[in-house]
Amino acid sequence: MNKESLQKDLKEAIRSKDDVRKRALRMVLSAIKLVEIDRRASLDEPTILGILQREVKSRQETIEEAKQAGRNDLVASTLAEIEVLQVYLPQPLGEDELTELVQRAIEEVGATTSQDMGKVMKALMPQIQGRADGKIASNLVRGLLSSPQKD
Repeated sequence: MNKESLQKDLKEAIRSKDDVRKRALRMVLSAIKLVEIDRRASLDEPTILGILQREVKSRQETIEEAKQAGRNDLVASTLAEIEVLQVYLPQPLGEDELTELVQRAIEEVGATTSQDMGKVMKALMPQIQGRADGKIASNLVRGLLSSPQKD
């Protein structure tokens, strides 16, 4: 996933008069541009994926607020934007896949206690970036490190 492919898809959406895709892609490209300006450099793929995830999360929060306000029109349009953005995100990890990656990271760093959690998360996060929630992974690591090890 790179900025150029997002721009190409935006042009396609404009040509085909797909307002939802056009709106969603413009917002993402704008967010990418802001980060590029802040960093004064082009962004790599993991950073762009992080921005996409942040945009999806922001829209999920918007949906919750819109539901509370009784704005079903806003809920529907925001859900459509989320669907557009999820096409660009990698498939999320299943529970078994995540557990396997966590166990591998624990073995890799030789972690034995919950005090080693930082080392495990440092090794794990690049592998799950964009594919799993860090909070869920953190809870899984904590659970596996605090449970008695089976040899």
